[in-house]
Amino acid sequence: MFNLKQIILSIADVGRKLFNINDIKKNDLDSILSLCNDLILHRGVAFGITVARDITEIFPTLSADNKLLFFKNINEKYKPSFTRVNEAIDTYKNSQNEKNLTDLFKVLEGSRRELFRRINMAPNGTSFIVSLREDLLKVLKDNNELKGLDDDLRHLFRAWFNPGFLKLEKITWDTKAAVLERIIKYERVHQMKDMNELKRRLGEDRRFFSYFHPALEDEPIIFVQVALTNGLGKSIQELMKPSNGEKKNYDTATFYSISNCHEGLSRVTLGNFLIKRVVYEIQEELPQIKNFGTLSPITGFVEWFSYLEESKIKNILDNSTNQNLMFLKSQDLKIGDNRIIENKEAIIKLVVHYIVNEKNQKGLPINDVSRFHLGNGAIVEDIIVNANVSETGFKRSFGVMVNYLYELKNIEKNHEDYMNNNKVIVSDKLKEYL
Repeated sequence: MFNLKQIILSIADVGRKLFNINDIKKNDLDSILSLCNDLILHRGVAFGITVARDITEIFPTLSADNKLLFFKNINEKYKPSFTRVNEAIDTYKNSQNEKNLTDLFKVLEGSRRELFRRINMAPNGTSFIVSLREDLLKVLKDNNELKGLDDDLRHLFRAWFNPGFLKLEKITWDTKAAVLERIIKYERVHQMKDMNELKRRLGEDRRFFSYFHPALEDEPIIFVQVALTNGLGKSIQELMKPSNGEKKNYDTATFYSISNCHEGLSRVTLGNFLIKRVVYEIQEELPQIKNFGTLSPITGFVEWFSYLEESKIKNILDNSTNQNLMFLKSQDLKIGDNRIIENKEAIIKLVVHYIVNEKNQKGLPINDVSRFHLGNGAIVEDIIVNANVSETGFKRSFGVMVNYLYELKNIEKNHEDYMNNNKVIVSDKLKEYL
């Protein structure tokens, strides 16, 4: 019995013979650009699938320089025409009807999105385009003119990876081995060495959920890991300890890791939907769980601190303590350094300032994890020193982590305050540090 992928592959092979398409050549920029042009100009299904497949086979063989030239070429060739846009606007102004409005939308969009829609006809089209965006992101910073191309891809991904198309699955030890292996590979926050470490995270006092897309077989899109705890978890070391097998009356779900599996899907909002959906799933399964929150990393804190001058550090601490944090810049600083605990209050004050007061050009926190959770309606509940004394945790934030609390009754209000007024809500216990 044939599945859809096999049928598409068969059509592509027939199309190659029918349309007398030559074998593909590696690193052939001219050929792939010609194929893109053919794909846009012709509408036949068999021909389209064949050409789309050839594009997906040639692109990975391109050198880094040719990939950049490919992006620049299709960006320029298939972008909206300002002349045609102005003509379509004039036509719509003269006769405001549905047809002219539709024509205006088409002209405004240009042909870049349509090109990728047609490439998506290839057997592994969706996976290919996600991977292609990873290559685009590598050169985007130094080639700002490609931003429009990236915007088009993100626009398509927001539709293709709409949560309505995604399937939420609970990951257990009985999940396919191929999926479990990929989860180990994709874990971004607290890396796993092997299946034994993964097995602990799938224990009875843990919950593990992932989104999957029908076009990406056995490929996790984004996943979240949850520990059932009494009160919010305060230490990664404690959460990673082997279970003692005792059943406890847990009252809290602590989200301690969320990983976007594909760099090509970055800035395509999925995590907020995942967390809210998982909260619902846990409430359905475990109604005794009343509290929801996170034990979150502070990615980028060490880098931010490294650029601070001593005068600004003193200004942030506001002479409220005699503690000096310049030791954090010393070469001899190591995991478990006693000076961290000795200066705990000053470190907490510095971290609270970083999360609440350090803003980007849009007036939002510079820390991306903070933006994510605050945008979901969480509050900054607590700062925990020595919460992650692993090498990774130390490099990120000297081992400091944050509890973000999701108060279910206030989530929507907190979300509105943050989105409309850039308001960062902190717990009463942290207000004294501001």
